[in-house]
Amino acid sequence: MPENQSRYAAAGVNIGAGREAIRLMSPHVRTTYNSRVVGDIGGFGGLFKLDAYRQPILVASTDGVGTKINLAMDMRSCASIGADLVNHCINDVWVQGADPLFFMDYLAADRLNPADAAEIVRGMAEACAAVGCALIGGETAEMPGTYREGRYDAAGFMVGAVESWDLIDGSGIRAGDVLVGLPSSGLHTNGYSLARRVFDLDAHPENLLNRPPELGGATLGDALLAVHRPYYHALKPVRRRIRGLVHITGGGYLENVPRALPNHLQAIIECGAWDVPPLFRLIQEQGEIPADEMYGVFNMGMGMIAITRPQDAAIVMSAMEGSVQIGRIEDRPSGGDAAVLSMEPQ
Repeated sequence: MPENQSRYAAAGVNIGAGREAIRLMSPHVRTTYNSRVVGDIGGFGGLFKLDAYRQPILVASTDGVGTKINLAMDMRSCASIGADLVNHCINDVWVQGADPLFFMDYLAADRLNPADAAEIVRGMAEACAAVGCALIGGETAEMPGTYREGRYDAAGFMVGAVESWDLIDGSGIRAGDVLVGLPSSGLHTNGYSLARRVFDLDAHPENLLNRPPELGGATLGDALLAVHRPYYHALKPVRRRIRGLVHITGGGYLENVPRALPNHLQAIIECGAWDVPPLFRLIQEQGEIPADEMYGVFNMGMGMIAITRPQDAAIVMSAMEGSVQIGRIEDRPSGGDAAVLSMEPQ
């Protein structure tokens, strides 16, 4: 066995590093356990009891953090990437009204650094614990020759549950409803390939330490790595006032808003209704990017949209500071688009 292990190590896979990573991860993972978790770390599959629901619909989501992970490794901000991954998936199940139940992760690298892997998992565990979600398992893989040295890929899988009568599916949305935008914390986990190109970060990672005056003293790296904001806790108390939810992720407004609407309705998004944060303006100016492309790539300062009746808008806006009404729902004209950007100042 030692001889075989030595040959495996010579091929680029260190089994001992994997064991050490698990040892370092385990205390963080166990902080997320609750009475519905069955067993402990190390099984072939994670076990979870589905209780407390009478007619549950399971809602599942899987995602990654894209090339944001490259910036995180450059800035040695591993834990933030773990939180990004969980919070993105929380938002994806929450737009259908689901409570996040459990999460599983996948980490892959050319060569595993146990301390880095444990830091990523620590970030995941903290984000899971914040919403009562259990981190019940995952996979850590060394794949020599697949990734660049010192680079990781991270992905995650979340399952949530919602009572069948409480599912948010957009069927209750009506013409005359309004769009309430809830502020993002930054780019969240989308648009990083374009942002990296604009700031030439692949060739000059040291640019992450620049302090553009537009960012008020923050480094470019800190602004770009702001953790993806979860909206579950903020919106849960006003759930009954919400008819639809939109997570503004890849594809920006024009691809994500239509996903929440019935086919006969159209969303008018009033882009002048809120002040676009400085980071987005900096990207647009330095990259000479047209406004319509910016709104098609980035969240532009609004990470989630709640669709609600006009009389409920103020209550929903009170759920999170900085929320603002950013548009309306209308009947969709024949041949019309499901989402329309209005660039006129308000």
